Amino acid sequence: MTSSAPLPDPSLTPAVEERGANVSLLRRLLRNPVGIVSIVFLLLLVLVSVFAPLLAPHDPNAASLNDVLAPPGPGHPLGADSAGRDVLSRLLFAGRFSIAGALLALVVAMVIGVIGGLIAGYFGGWFDTVSSWLTGLLMALPGIVVLLAARSVLGPSMWLSMAIFGVLMSPAFFRLVYASVTSVRNELYVDAARVSGLGDTRIIAHHILTVVRAPVIIQAAMIAGIAIAIQAGLEFLGLGDMSIPTWGSMLNDGFANIYADPLLMLWPSAVIALTSIALTLLANAMRDELERSGGRRHKARKPAAGDEESRRDDAVRHPDDTRTSSFGHGDLLVVGGLSVGYDQQDGSVTTVVHGVSITVRRGEVHGLIGESGSGKTQTAWSVLGLLPEGGRVTGGSILFDGKDLATLPEKEFQKLRGRRIAYIPQEPMSNLDPSFTIGSQLVEPMRLCLGIGKKEATARALELLAKVGIPNPQRTFAAYPHEVSGGMAQRVLIACAISCEPDLLIADEPTTALDVTVQAEVLDLLRSLQDELQMGVILVTHNFGVVADLCDRVSVMRGGRIVESGPVRTIFAHPEHEYTKSLFDAILDEAESRAPLAEPAQTGAERIAR
Repeated sequence: MTSSAPLPDPSLTPAVEERGANVSLLRRLLRNPVGIVSIVFLLLLVLVSVFAPLLAPHDPNAASLNDVLAPPGPGHPLGADSAGRDVLSRLLFAGRFSIAGALLALVVAMVIGVIGGLIAGYFGGWFDTVSSWLTGLLMALPGIVVLLAARSVLGPSMWLSMAIFGVLMSPAFFRLVYASVTSVRNELYVDAARVSGLGDTRIIAHHILTVVRAPVIIQAAMIAGIAIAIQAGLEFLGLGDMSIPTWGSMLNDGFANIYADPLLMLWPSAVIALTSIALTLLANAMRDELERSGGRRHKARKPAAGDEESRRDDAVRHPDDTRTSSFGHGDLLVVGGLSVGYDQQDGSVTTVVHGVSITVRRGEVHGLIGESGSGKTQTAWSVLGLLPEGGRVTGGSILFDGKDLATLPEKEFQKLRGRRIAYIPQEPMSNLDPSFTIGSQLVEPMRLCLGIGKKEATARALELLAKVGIPNPQRTFAAYPHEVSGGMAQRVLIACAISCEPDLLIADEPTTALDVTVQAEVLDLLRSLQDELQMGVILVTHNFGVVADLCDRVSVMRGGRIVESGPVRTIFAHPEHEYTKSLFDAILDEAESRAPLAEPAQTGAERIAR
């Protein structure tokens, strides 16, 4: 059960996100059939236990010799036990003690595990070493033996037994929280919070705790079910406090009289089983809702507010020149009036791409250029069908070789990705799995997409590595990602992208993370491969130099819209839109460089020293 840009106000933003996430999770659970059934059952169970004194027909400890093992009837709806006590009354009151005992164990486990995991994961050092050692020690201890030893020393107290059980279960929370915290403690937003002057306590409370909130909630639901089962087991074995009614003590009495009155076993067993099942199902429902992603893309498309307005195309469009008209009329990709929106918690949709229309022909390189946040990458991800969670196409069409990708089922889309549509990301080192060699990551897609054997795929991979300019393909093939440079890793990703000879290649700022010399080499490589394979290419960039060097046609984006589109030569020579002109004005001019700084005058002492 163990898992695993600077903010304007780092102290407030995560808290707002946390409240929104909680509301969103609750709403999603209420729309989940399994989640709502589990919540309703557990809520009824708690209410019945809390109001047991009002609902119980008898005193749960009132014994009567006349009612020993009495069958269900008007006086005792569920019968009476071996001491003549009313089963229904004991069942209602037992819920109070059983639930309270489980909550005690849960609270103890969470307090020790969550706080210890936060401190050890965030600060590290000696506390990390000591707490990790103690966690391993607690996990190695046999729980039932510890509880038996505690009973012999402390007596038959349910509260002490459950508190000790909570300590034994705390490693489940510690390891989960520790793993989550260590993965984010060095993230940039945490550094931004430190730079803004926030103390460690506030950073943990407002930034780190939000990361572990969801997995801790799921773990808590599972631990609660286990605690109820363990508490009932101890009472069933007679190791608890038999003076108070609990589900476990009722099981003990029912088992002792199973032949005389089998129904005595049924009622507590049913309640324990249903409660444990409800908690487990609730944990699974929360996990499913928190991990649900990507499925929204194929929901029935609902137009966002103002969608007709967002599809209006006011872009300046230039006619083909002699270069772009030479690509013929074989349109490979036609994006028409594309709008992309993100569902908000209040039911509204925020549109980030408005009425984008582009055409990519076979053998053509089409550039998408604009400032950060202009919608370039969102447009590219729409073509790939890989919009982040909550994002969906709200209007328009994406026609690829006659198929509308905006409405294509996911199974059909999977047949296109890698085979006919390939992608080159902008961060080479973070897009290669460090657990596998480069060769295995090259071979696996080819075997899957092309249906070839391992030997043929290996030979093809070595050939591709040589084609992309890697000097020692065999060595790189056997290397892990951390053993190659950034430029080499980018060449590997290019080899992966062209391994199945796709028709359309989407390159998302493929030279951003590289130095100038390597950038030029990668651009030359892309152009030569594109000419050789006659691929259509969408190049996402914010660099006009890359556009001039590689692209045939360019679309300038701003605020999720295309403001100007046409052949590269035409737009470079005669830009018409004011935003396009401002981008060109921002490029460093070719004025003469500043003269070297004059040598500072020397002091008398310096002249003497020389």
